[in-house]
Amino acid sequence: MNLFTDIRALVLDCLENMVRDGDLPEGLDTSNVTVEPPRDAAHGDMATNAAMVLAKPAGLKPRDIAEALAARLIQDPRIEAAEVAGPGFLNLRLVPEVWQQVIPAALRAGNDFGRATLGQGLKVNVEFVSANPTGPMHVGHTRGAVVGDALASLLDFAGYDVTREYYINDGGGQVDVLARSVYERYREAHGMNPEIAEGLYPGDYLIEVGQALKEQFGDTFLNKPESVWLDTLRPLATEAMMAMIRSDLAALGVEMDVYSSEKALYGTGKIEAALQTLRDQGLIYEGVLEPPKGRMPEDWEPREQTLFRSTAHGDDVDRPVKKSDGTWTYFAPDIAYHYDKVQRGFDLLIDILGADHGGYVKRMKAAVAALSQGRVPLDIKLVQLVKLYKNGEPFKMSKRAGTFVTLRDVVDMVGPDVTRFVMLTRKNDAALDFDFDKVLEQSRDNPVWYVQYANARVASVVRKAAEAGVDVSDAALAQADFSALGHPAELALIRKLADWPRQVEAAARAQEPHRIAGFLSELAADLHGHWNRGNDAPELRFLQDDPGLTQSKIALARAVGVVIFAGLAILGVSPVEEMR
Repeated sequence: MNLFTDIRALVLDCLENMVRDGDLPEGLDTSNVTVEPPRDAAHGDMATNAAMVLAKPAGLKPRDIAEALAARLIQDPRIEAAEVAGPGFLNLRLVPEVWQQVIPAALRAGNDFGRATLGQGLKVNVEFVSANPTGPMHVGHTRGAVVGDALASLLDFAGYDVTREYYINDGGGQVDVLARSVYERYREAHGMNPEIAEGLYPGDYLIEVGQALKEQFGDTFLNKPESVWLDTLRPLATEAMMAMIRSDLAALGVEMDVYSSEKALYGTGKIEAALQTLRDQGLIYEGVLEPPKGRMPEDWEPREQTLFRSTAHGDDVDRPVKKSDGTWTYFAPDIAYHYDKVQRGFDLLIDILGADHGGYVKRMKAAVAALSQGRVPLDIKLVQLVKLYKNGEPFKMSKRAGTFVTLRDVVDMVGPDVTRFVMLTRKNDAALDFDFDKVLEQSRDNPVWYVQYANARVASVVRKAAEAGVDVSDAALAQADFSALGHPAELALIRKLADWPRQVEAAARAQEPHRIAGFLSELAADLHGHWNRGNDAPELRFLQDDPGLTQSKIALARAVGVVIFAGLAILGVSPVEEMR
C-alpha cells in the first residue's frame, strides 16, 4: 500500500480526463508530476506539482490548471479538500478513513510493508569492500561494507535481483609483500627475531599465520632464499587473510554472494578477450601519453604503451592498459573483471570504493560503457573517511593492525548494530565522525539508541496489553475499529507510517540507504512525542480501560513497530525489544 502512488494515479487519471474534455492539450508529458508531503504540514496532507509542471507546455496559467484539477479531485471520496495556493500549487487533504486503513495494511503485510516493485527484477551487482587481502580491514572498509550491504538490502526490498560481490585484489605486488611479511613471522615462530623492514606489514595479526606455517612446514624454509618459499607462501598467506576478512565481515553481519579473484584473470585469456572487445571498436591503440599536469600518476611513462581510448566515453585522458615492457597495468585486469560482470548478465553495476579512488571513476565508467555498448550503467559511489574519537580525543591506534583501527576493533567496542546504524547516519560521500562514547549514550542525541528505544516502547506496551487480556496478534489487531483513531496527533503518526513506502522508493532510486536511517529517526521521534503527549492527554495513551479502544491504539503502536523492524532490517540492525 502506497498512498502517495495511489493519489498520484488519481491525479494522472484526472489529467487524462481533462485532456479528453479539451481542458488540456494532448501529448503532455506527465512523467514529472509528483505527489509528495507538503513542506509545511499545515498546508495539507499531500501536494502535487501537476499545474506547475504542465503550465508551460500546455500554454496555460498554472493556477487555471490547478483550479480545474482541484474541481475533479474533490469528487473522489478519498479527497476531503483540494486547495490551490500561490501561483498554482495544489494542496490535498484526505479523509481520515483513508489514513486509518494504513494500519491494517501494515499489519497484514508485516515485514513486507513498504516492499516495492520499482526494480522489476532487474539484476544488480553491488561490489563492495574488496579490500586487499593483506591484513584486517580498517574503519574505512567498515563504512564501505555497511554502505554496500545496506544498499544491497535496500535494492532487494525495492524489487531488484541483487548480488553482493567482493573482488579480491590478489594479483598485484602487495601479495608478495604479504608473503615476505608472513615469512618473518614464520622465522619468529622458530624463535628468531623477525626483521620487519620498511614496507612490510608489521601487525600482530600475522603472528598466528607464521605459527601455522611452522606447524605445516617445520623448518623447511628457514634460512632459504625467497625463490624457494615465495610461491608457496603467497597463496597460503592470502587465504589466511581472506579467512580473517570473511570472519570480520561476518562479525559485522555482512555475507557476500560471490568472491571473485583478480589473480584468476591472469593467464586465462580473460584480460586479452576484454581488450580485444575494445580493440574491435577501435578503442585500443599504441601511443605515448602527454605528461599529466600536477601529481604524476604511477602508470605514466614517456614511452609507447598500449592505450584505451577512454576519452571516447567521457574520460579526461586516454588510459594505459599495457606497459612498454609488456606487463599489464592495474587497470587492465579491472577492465576484464567488469567485462566478466557484464557478460554475467547484470543490468546495473554498482561499485562502492574509498574516497581515494576518485580518479578511477571516469576511466572505469568509460570502460563499462564501451564493453557493454552503453547497455549496462556503472555507478561508482565513493565512501568518505571516518574520524574516530574516544574520551574526546582522536582514536587512531590498534595493537592488532599496528598502525590503524580495525573493523573488529570497532565491532568489539560497540557491537555490530551500533556500528552499522551510525555508519549510515550520513550520506556516503560526506565525512563521518564516530565517537565511541556518544554512540553508546542513552539519549535522544544518539539516533541508534533513540530508534531502538522506540521499538522497545512498542514491544513493552504490546506486552502489557496482552497481559490485560487483549488479543494482540497482528490478525486480530488488523480487525480493530480504527475510526476511534481520529485525534490529530494519532493521524499525524499514521501519516508518517504511510510515508514509509514512498521513502523506500525514493531511497532506492537515489541509491542512498542513509535515507532509511533518517526516516527511522524521524519516526522514532514522532512515536516518543506521541507517547509523551499521553502524559497530559490520557485519551492518547495506548492502554485504555475499554479493551476495544485499547486494541485500536495498540494496532497503531504495532504498525510503528512493523515499520521500524522493516527499516532496521534494511540497515542490517537487529531490533531491540527491551532496553538494558
